[in-house]
Amino acid sequence: MENSRKKILNLAGWTWSWVATLALATFGPIFIWDDHQMLTILFVGLNFVNGIAMIIANRNWFNSLDELQRKIQLEALGITLGLTVIIGITYSLLDTTNLIAADAEIGFLVGIIGITYMVSLLIIRKRYT
Repeated sequence: MENSRKKILNLAGWTWSWVATLALATFGPIFIWDDHQMLTILFVGLNFVNGIAMIIANRNWFNSLDELQRKIQLEALGITLGLTVIIGITYSLLDTTNLIAADAEIGFLVGIIGITYMVSLLIIRKRYT
């Protein structure tokens, strides 16, 4: 139990670190360092490295789960991946064919990923309990 808690806290730490470096890489050039290219490159690289560390922490947490929890996570991730690919490609196609007025933004797709994963997880967990 204690090992699982450590892995969850480790994953949470790397996730928040990734979010923080993403915010700095996004808003730093505008509000903090006035488009200084070297600082921007540094923080984009730092965000990338934090992302890799977050993936490793996620894998470690995933590997610490029991078989049922792994199955639930795997199903939710599979649904999320499939739906994200379908929606993402359709959204991009709508943009490139000018069927929507606005440009396709990645933030929309990230939101779809989060919502799909949470809903899938809730439905699948309910099915197994």
